[in-house]
Amino acid sequence: QIQLEESGGGLVQAGGSLNLSCTASGIRFSANAMGWYRQTPGQERELIVSISRSGDPYYYVDFVKGRFTISRDNAKNTVYLQMNSLKPEDTAVYYCNRILPLSTLTLWGQGTQVTVSS
Repeated sequence: QIQLEESGGGLVQAGGSLNLSCTASGIRFSANAMGWYRQTPGQERELIVSISRSGDPYYYVDFVKGRFTISRDNAKNTVYLQMNSLKPEDTAVYYCNRILPLSTLTLWGQGTQVTVSS
């Protein structure tokens, strides 16, 4: 079964940057489009960026466009999220997973907390 391990979160001031990493195992990583999701307290988990199997980003939610960049290294089974110009409203727990309907994604990693102070 899939295992996901996110890392790289932390506390940063507004305007700062973070680079998140997520390593996957238990799946044929290169055969899966991947995405970063986020969840804030009281809110549903939502997809914010995604990347194709070959490494082409193809979706960015409006509020991260121009600030976040997704990439992947299939040799390392790892997907990254470079987060620049962070805002307090980016504060959330960030998760990675495959690109599938959310209702079918039953296995998640522990996520990584990103906290942006004003």
